[in-house]
Amino acid sequence: MVTGSGPRAVRRRTSLADWTAGGSTLVYRGHEIFVREAGDSEGEPLLLIHGFPTASWDWEALWPALVKQFRVLTLDMIGFGTSAKPSAYEYTLVDQADLFEHFLKDRCVPRYHVLAHDYGDSVAQELLARQRDPGERPRLASVAFLNGGLFPETHRPVFVQRLLLSPFGPLVSKLFNRATLGKNMHAVFGPDTKPDGALIDDFFSLIRTNRGQAIMHKLIRYMPERRRHRERWVDALRTASIPLKVIDGALDPVSGAHMVARYRELVPKPDVTMLPRIGHYPQVEAPDAVLAAYLEFRAGLEKHEKRPT
Repeated sequence: MVTGSGPRAVRRRTSLADWTAGGSTLVYRGHEIFVREAGDSEGEPLLLIHGFPTASWDWEALWPALVKQFRVLTLDMIGFGTSAKPSAYEYTLVDQADLFEHFLKDRCVPRYHVLAHDYGDSVAQELLARQRDPGERPRLASVAFLNGGLFPETHRPVFVQRLLLSPFGPLVSKLFNRATLGKNMHAVFGPDTKPDGALIDDFFSLIRTNRGQAIMHKLIRYMPERRRHRERWVDALRTASIPLKVIDGALDPVSGAHMVARYRELVPKPDVTMLPRIGHYPQVEAPDAVLAAYLEFRAGLEKHEKRPT
């Protein structure tokens, strides 16, 4: 839920408790991963990839509409939400991409679409880059990105993220609390769509589950990993042979309009929808606008695929 009386104020469709109750588990590298799937088993598979530091519940407002049209699959990445959060584990974006491919193969998905956000954008970029790598794997049909660090040079992390990445990271992890989360969430949401206390409580619950605070300084290592893989991941965007879409909250201080400007510079024929007064979490702040933009994108793909040759 978000506060405010404007047209973008929304109510939660599915509680965190109901979301969790509706899922199941998958074993990956000996660890239990929370997964959720619904929709027509014969429908076009759509994979939802969440961001940092939250979990798959970020998609709950879009879920009811998406499952009416697609076979929708998602999970809490390892180290996030209600999935396992082992302390002795090397958390990387590349490993998270391995997890998603493991999930897709386990569910016998040969071809799929992606809708991603934040940290999940980088995972999606790796999945996109792998389409050119040798070997058999599920094939990507399209990717839609919400706000995220597609380009390391435009990413503007919040202060607590910088602290987590510093030598003081382990201590910052231990001291991370609900107040810290609330302050940072308020800073990245749009001016009309600030999160209320109940949403912050649920977000913090997702972090705290399985002692997740203790590994936050390990999860944050995705930021230098983005820099290491920058050429591979940006090249995947520039040379993509499948349709790409960006839906972006323009007022996001982390990856808003400034990120989109860079995307327009580097990616040929950019397909972009800007949400003018929305921040970093468009799927939470303006789910109806995100849904409309995404469904329009998918309708365009279907129209193109049906066009006679």
